[in-house]
Amino acid sequence: MPESTYSFKQLENLVKKNYTNPDLDLLRRAYQVALGAHQGKIRLTGEPFINHPLAVAHRLAEMGLHINVVVAGLLHDVVEDSEFGIENVREIFGDDIASLVDSVTKLKRNVNYRGVERYAENLRKMFLAMASDVRVVFMKFADRLHNLQTLYAQPKHKQERIARESLEIYAPIAGRLGMSEIKGELEDYAFAYLQPKEYERMKSIMDIKVREKGAYVSRTIDLVEKMLAEAEIENSQVYGRVKRLYSLFKKMKKYSDDLDKIYDLIAVRIVVSDVEDCYAALGVLHQKWRPVPGRIKDYIAQPKPNGYQSLHTTMFTSEGEVVEFQIRTQEMHELSEYGVAAHWRYKEGSGEQERNMRWMEELAQIQKELASKKDFLEQLEYMKIDVFNDRIFVFTPQGDVIDLPEGATPVDFAYAIHSKVGDKCVACRVNDVMRNLDTKLTSGDIVEIVTDKNRKAPNPDWLKFARTRHARKKIKDATRNTIKGWFADVLHGRERAKKG
Repeated sequence: MPESTYSFKQLENLVKKNYTNPDLDLLRRAYQVALGAHQGKIRLTGEPFINHPLAVAHRLAEMGLHINVVVAGLLHDVVEDSEFGIENVREIFGDDIASLVDSVTKLKRNVNYRGVERYAENLRKMFLAMASDVRVVFMKFADRLHNLQTLYAQPKHKQERIARESLEIYAPIAGRLGMSEIKGELEDYAFAYLQPKEYERMKSIMDIKVREKGAYVSRTIDLVEKMLAEAEIENSQVYGRVKRLYSLFKKMKKYSDDLDKIYDLIAVRIVVSDVEDCYAALGVLHQKWRPVPGRIKDYIAQPKPNGYQSLHTTMFTSEGEVVEFQIRTQEMHELSEYGVAAHWRYKEGSGEQERNMRWMEELAQIQKELASKKDFLEQLEYMKIDVFNDRIFVFTPQGDVIDLPEGATPVDFAYAIHSKVGDKCVACRVNDVMRNLDTKLTSGDIVEIVTDKNRKAPNPDWLKFARTRHARKKIKDATRNTIKGWFADVLHGRERAKKG
């Protein structure tokens, strides 16, 4: 796999294209500092070291992040690899850039653990970085992506470790941040090293399907463009999207290798000017073709928990083929590709997406609770469930969306609403049907929690099926306090008996 190389001129041109009135002088100074710091250094690939920070900065500029983040990308290795210290960075480039470089430097420092402890410590560092400044994680993604592109130059044991970390830590976090493009790249690069035979099998399947369906999809795209023009839906873009290999691998496992059950190998994406045109385009498609029952999804009215918005519909088209269509605005598209990072383009520095995502808010609380590495290891299994499991979104009867990990139960749902709702929960209705509290919920379920105001504490047996860290902690705290209260009542009774 060849190394992606970029010249400073390419980076400069990209910044001129993507930014309004960028500080090019700041960018040039950063490049000169990085060039000097890495002078004469060669990567294992045989390429000059400066190629790496240039590639990182180029990716950050593609994401449209603030120029300070792009500059920090150029400088992210200078403190670690040269005598140019963090105070030098601060003096020349200011506090914000110095803080970013310092945070990435700490994140990059080697972890002297093995096995689960190494995994836990890397995870812990990523959580702490996100809790303090999520931009650091964007830089880490860009750094990791370029390192994966050049992983072939590393020894075999390092290839596997770096690929596994990428698949198990970085890709899921990118997914939770709504960064589907980054997540997909991380997964595919890692997949190639961790399961090379399966990777080649998926690649072969996609190559065959693209050859088989390519001409038909092209005809469909031409027809859709004509249909949209006739409906006077202007400034639309229509193009094909090929499914990523690791995503295909997971779906093949889910459907026992039955390729006929996978409708989105090649999807057609429609990008329009505004939300009104999204629904208008959906109407145009449904007038022409028959939709597959149960395959129409409105993620605009009800966005996914990570902020993803689009209309999805799967259609039986004229030639008997089944095709998935995704309809979105340009802003939705960029938010889908780069998630939280794209908010810096539309609402620079506001951090609005972070505040809207409950799990991001919880990172600050997690940071406070992690008093030691030992505490973190004890919580690791449930942290992995909360953060890295596939997500479902479940509705309250009022239509509010609750974001939960796959396998969550009504008890997890109750505690996600409020700890008092969880503590006083006695029963539940799922889609208007009474269900047991250990029922596994699925995306789209409407859940109503029945409470009893006289209930004093949750049932400790709920710990056998509660999935989220938040629910488990609340159940343990409440039952612990109940036991303490019981002992206090007993002791108080004994004292009264003695006095009597």
